[in-house]
Amino acid sequence: MNGEFTVTGAKILFRIPIFGGIAVSETIVNTWIIMALIVGLCLFLTHGMQVHARTKRQIIAEFIVNKINGMVGENMGPHFLQVGYAPLIASIMALSALCSLSGMVGVFAPTSDLSTLLGWSLLVFVLITYNKFRAGGPLGYIKGYFQPIPVLLPFNIISEFATPLSMAFRHFGNIASGTVIMGLLRWALANLSHAIFSLLPGALGRILGNIPLLQVGIPAVFSVYFDIFSSCLQAFIFCMLTMMYIGSAAEE
Repeated sequence: MNGEFTVTGAKILFRIPIFGGIAVSETIVNTWIIMALIVGLCLFLTHGMQVHARTKRQIIAEFIVNKINGMVGENMGPHFLQVGYAPLIASIMALSALCSLSGMVGVFAPTSDLSTLLGWSLLVFVLITYNKFRAGGPLGYIKGYFQPIPVLLPFNIISEFATPLSMAFRHFGNIASGTVIMGLLRWALANLSHAIFSLLPGALGRILGNIPLLQVGIPAVFSVYFDIFSSCLQAFIFCMLTMMYIGSAAEE
């Protein structure tokens, strides 16, 4: 599989010899590793829980649960909190943030693959549609496409299917742009370092000119925003949009 990539840029690691050969890419493997880490972290934080929190692990676990429950209750309403949407929102947020942050350790970030975000957005779209059917029934769902006036039917259809696409491309665009900017920054610093230190006389200039000294420290400062802050922010925005779209669908 050397040199074989998917259309989204993820390297294909191997193929499963069924149905003509199913490609298993870096995106799939890294996503499953991150999901395993999340499950392991949950088991660690909730191991040996008691009625009254006595350990730091349980305090952290209860803090996370309370925050997620508060977000879901405030943005979606008590009904969605009761039927169990809080674990879904927490799972999406944790998976999105860790998938984006995984790029900092040198692996392919699953959120750099558009297919990952399209899959998440498709799940959100199914939940939106389900809640619209649940709120108004099949006739109410169809009637919604003709609101407020029938002439807007084509635009309402486009808007309906544009929702998951906009969510996917928004998340992907922000993560991909941060990756591109950091790559350009490192390239620029390497060339600037060569231009400056190669001016030194003799062997010192030849040696230092080939060492990207300006790449030490400076990219780390920008990484705080483009890698850490942006990754967590996009995970939060994706979950907020998920809650808003599903919550509003139940009200239609």
